[in-house]
Amino acid sequence: MQDQYGGYGQGAQGYGKRYGATYADVVTGNFIGAALLPSLFKQDPRYFYKGTGSKKSRVLYALANSFITKGDNGKWQANYSGLMGSMAAGGISNLYYPASDRGAGLTFENVAITIAAGSAANILQEFLIRKLTPNTNSAGPHP
Repeated sequence: MQDQYGGYGQGAQGYGKRYGATYADVVTGNFIGAALLPSLFKQDPRYFYKGTGSKKSRVLYALANSFITKGDNGKWQANYSGLMGSMAAGGISNLYYPASDRGAGLTFENVAITIAAGSAANILQEFLIRKLTPNTNSAGPHP
C-alpha cells in the first residue's frame, strides 16, 4: 500500500488528499447505499442481530447480510441498495482520484473494500455491540 495513489503527492498534503478521498468514498457510499437507494427499493439497510446458533452460523449470517437485506415487507431479498450504492460510490470516486488511478479497477477496488468493511461491521454488531448495549430489546431479528 506504500505510495498508493501517487498522484496525490507525498507528505502532509498527500496524506490530506488521500484522507479526503477516502472520507468522500464513505460518505457517498453511505448516502447512496444506506439512505437514497433503500427508499427507492423499499429496503431496510439496518443490520438485524441474530444472537442464536453456533458461532459459525452467526458469522455466516453476518457476512450474508452484506448481500441480502430485509425489504419493507419483512422478507429477505438481494441487497440491491447496498450493492448498487457501493458501485455508484466507486464510480463517483473516479471524479476525484488521480487520473493515473482512475478506471474500472478503482471502481471495483472501492466496491470490494466497502463490502468487506460492511461485513466486518456486521460481525462486530453480531458479537460485540450487543454486549456493550445490554438494555436493548432482546427479541432478536426484525420480523
